[in-house]
Amino acid sequence: MSTTTAPAPAQTPERRSGFGTAFGRLARAREASIVLAVLIVVLAATLTNPNFLFSADGYRDLWLTPSLLALVAIGQAVVLITRNVDLSVGSILGLSAYLTGRLFIDLPGLPMIAVILIAVVFGGLLGLINGALVAFAKVPALVITLGTMYAYRGINVWWTGSDRINASDMPKPFLALGTAQILTIPVLTIIAVVVLIAVAWWMRNTRAGRECYAIGSDPAAAELYGLPVTRRILTAFVLSGALSGFAGVLYAARYGTINSQAGSGWELDAVGAAVIGGVAIFGGVGTVWGAAIGAVLLMTINRVLPVIGVPDFWQRAVVGVLIIGAIVLDRVLSLRQHRKLIEGREAKQ
Repeated sequence: MSTTTAPAPAQTPERRSGFGTAFGRLARAREASIVLAVLIVVLAATLTNPNFLFSADGYRDLWLTPSLLALVAIGQAVVLITRNVDLSVGSILGLSAYLTGRLFIDLPGLPMIAVILIAVVFGGLLGLINGALVAFAKVPALVITLGTMYAYRGINVWWTGSDRINASDMPKPFLALGTAQILTIPVLTIIAVVVLIAVAWWMRNTRAGRECYAIGSDPAAAELYGLPVTRRILTAFVLSGALSGFAGVLYAARYGTINSQAGSGWELDAVGAAVIGGVAIFGGVGTVWGAAIGAVLLMTINRVLPVIGVPDFWQRAVVGVLIIGAIVLDRVLSLRQHRKLIEGREAKQ
């Protein structure tokens, strides 16, 4: 009696092929190249000065410094994907941070969670004003948010005057939020990652999130197709404002000092982080993952350049060149993808 050897399951090669395909996609993803850039920058800084990574402060700052900008960049990415932009996020952050401090001073019995929620809702309302002006007045978001950026900053300067809120004006448990760690990871970083996962899931798995991409790709076609363009644009701006307000709360906890200049310049850093992370300035392309990793790269470079002895002027120039390079790369990839689509369509004909 002879026996035969059963043939190998046919699924194995397919599984291997599927794993290889998934790994290949991951390796080719734009986010992978940014992560690689972050690792190279950290390695270069560590070789120059080992304390950059192998000291308690250096390790903590590596995680902590990008966390607040990542929150703002996530909201900015959603707005950019809808083919808009929000230049008021820095002013919203500053106003929300000062509001947080005032609530602790003027209403000392108010629970900490209530203060946080009020500041987040306040930021969302400011975002709603931006969204309403863009969606209903049909004015470009660049113009609207440039105006509200100055208006919100003016209100902040008028409100704060020469006043400054110090750490001694806020409760210690709230300030502890800015320095607390869980398993050596700062709590602010964990919060930013949780928000990132939630928004990324919403953009990828919900109809509302996918419609943001459709609107950004072709707003006129989205209107003709019957998509709720106005509602989605309002949602994107409210989300951006709320995340900026949340970042303002965490800014108060992190730094403990708030004045009228809190958040100045963050709007450009947020746009830069999103663009570096692969979010197209013309909408419809990109992920919030890329925007968050772009924030990490941007803030890490800002920390690394002084370590390796680059003068202040060249620090900003390097960041500018990085943003221009990201835009040029996006344009090249977009043209290549468009050419492939045309070639594929002609081949089918």
